[in-house]
Amino acid sequence: MDGLTHPGDALGLYVHWPYCARICPYCDFNVYRPRGDDDALLAAILEDMAAWRARTGSRSLVSLHFGGGTPSLMTPDQLGQVIEAADRLWGLETGAEIGLEANPKDQDGFAGMASAGINRLSLGVQSFDDAALVALGRDHDARMGETSIEAALSVFDRVSLDLIYARAGQTEAHWEGELRKALASGVSHLSPYQLTIEPATAFGKRASRGEELSVTEDLGADLFDLTQSVCEAAGFPAYEISNHARSVGDRSVHNTLYWAGGDWIGVGPGAHGRLGRSTHAGRIASEALRRPADYRAGPVRHEESCLSPADDAAERILMGMRVVEGLDLNRLAAATGMSVDADGLARMKVQGFVEQNGSRIRLTRDGRLLADGVSGELVPDMEA
Repeated sequence: MDGLTHPGDALGLYVHWPYCARICPYCDFNVYRPRGDDDALLAAILEDMAAWRARTGSRSLVSLHFGGGTPSLMTPDQLGQVIEAADRLWGLETGAEIGLEANPKDQDGFAGMASAGINRLSLGVQSFDDAALVALGRDHDARMGETSIEAALSVFDRVSLDLIYARAGQTEAHWEGELRKALASGVSHLSPYQLTIEPATAFGKRASRGEELSVTEDLGADLFDLTQSVCEAAGFPAYEISNHARSVGDRSVHNTLYWAGGDWIGVGPGAHGRLGRSTHAGRIASEALRRPADYRAGPVRHEESCLSPADDAAERILMGMRVVEGLDLNRLAAATGMSVDADGLARMKVQGFVEQNGSRIRLTRDGRLLADGVSGELVPDMEA
């Protein structure tokens, strides 16, 4: 599927499992402690999938992704029911990516996940430092993280590691050591994320009281540059701002749907979806009811809106500029009838943040460091 740079008629399915054994202090996702309603929630998700199939018609799935929350808390039988239903309702393309986000503590269940049909595991190791893991509120230590990687590689052909850096007190030397350890672990994909402090989280509340939880902006920039250099030298170039893969085939198919403006269905409490890539009338944006009890109750499980062409274009610009290939202006115009802001593009090119080759524009290395701000300059001002 060539990384889905051009998604064509590709369709993905995202399943949000909202439960976590422990809620991390930096997390602002839609998560809850387990409530003993797994079977009822699974039934609601399966009903929701059937309702979406009636709307999408016959379109096969290139990806199915279990996120959360902690979907590795689901049993192999629960995972198998969702995978079987997805294949029955839409059909999974040959070689479709079936991914799941897992915690190291759940490594004893990896074989069962694989037997249920999972073929790509995203492992939330986050750090190889015990003190850092305690500070991040994780429920595993460094040794467990290491053994979980070994366990995952013994079962899955495709394994990705999530890492968090730019933590308070972290030095370039310390981060380089962690990064090199991850690169040498045998996995084929890394997702190193800079720690961001979200206001509604426990970290956000602590930061509002003056506690320093992340590094300075300048050190964060140095750590980002270090990440690019070390990963590139190890044969893991960035294909997106925070994602590095050993080859095109190791890239995340499902996440690339988001970045490339593809279609995906979101089921489970709080899940988002997008449908209707090729209409100037705007595409459908859906968000499932966030509280599990509300989602279970049905029959209406989603709030929907029709994105205007301007909002659709803004999303496509902000997401499309994140990948190394950049944004195809012809495809943007075909999907939305719009283009980027000409003045903004000119400014960003002069400042060395954006480069253009024909109809394709992309962030330079300096531009990737300021990705959101630079891409924001490209969004057309409809009021003006």
